[in-house]
Amino acid sequence: MNSPDQQALHDLQAWQRRMQQQPTWLNQVARRVQARLNALLPEKVHVAITAAIQKMVQGVLFGSTHTTQKPVSEGTLQEREARVRARIRAYRNTAAVEGGVTGAGGFLLGLADFPLLLSIKLKLLFDIAALYGHDVRSFPERLYLLHIFQLAFSSQHTRRETYRQLAAWPETQQTVTAETFDWRTFQQEYRDYIDLAKLAQLVPVIGAAVGAVANYRLLAQLGETAIMCYRLRWFAEHGRITGEADSAQ
Repeated sequence: MNSPDQQALHDLQAWQRRMQQQPTWLNQVARRVQARLNALLPEKVHVAITAAIQKMVQGVLFGSTHTTQKPVSEGTLQEREARVRARIRAYRNTAAVEGGVTGAGGFLLGLADFPLLLSIKLKLLFDIAALYGHDVRSFPERLYLLHIFQLAFSSQHTRRETYRQLAAWPETQQTVTAETFDWRTFQQEYRDYIDLAKLAQLVPVIGAAVGAVANYRLLAQLGETAIMCYRLRWFAEHGRITGEADSAQ
């Protein structure tokens, strides 16, 4: 293995250990507080939000009309990731502009930011998958993207379980479908993760700046998570890594 691949593997193993860490005391307190806040919402509201987000995500992720580039068939890991990072920068800048515009537009435009940003994030994942050589016309590959999204925007408790599913993907894809996927947990974790940033975006005067910075960071977080997830598959396919980091227990 060449030096860049060795560094990539080292960084991946450190990331694996972070994904498998037990939630900290602060994580647990934050999770309990968020659970109490969610409990204040009527059940019919949870059902409505879950259905709305499910339809939004499925419309982009599983829509037959979605177009994306063909999977890249050649290239080293280093060459692929150089292109991936360039793509992340482009989407990150787009998301920052979108967040700034909707943040400056007040409450109504601020609300429009949610589906727009969701679409940008999912389209970024399509492009990243193709650059790593995966054909997202395949249904299991789209499910993989859905799990990456959840991994990026979840509490540590849910993140550990989602990581385990990704690490054992050949088995996971045999049991999880778009229908059996836990959409309620998906939407609650996503909303809880971005709530503070997006609420601040609705505040007059500071909304534009907050929206731009928040969207920039959210796209960066998603991009880095996707890189690690596809590194996990790359090294597994080359027989150099298992689903768990050597010292992560």
